[in-house]
Amino acid sequence: MSQEPVNKSVKAAATQGGAKPAQKTGKTRDDRLKSALKANMAKRKSQARARSVVNDQDK
Repeated sequence: MSQEPVNKSVKAAATQGGAKPAQKTGKTRDDRLKSALKANMAKRKSQARARSVVNDQDK
């Protein structure tokens, strides 16, 4: 009998816009991934430039 209130509250939470916070979280996740990718690409580009300078000095 204790399961009935739990099930009702879960259904109520799902019908009260439970997907909206997930969409907001998904957007912020996308933003975080986008900024992390941008930072990673900048880091790799900088490393590639440093390697090419070292290789040019060796020749």
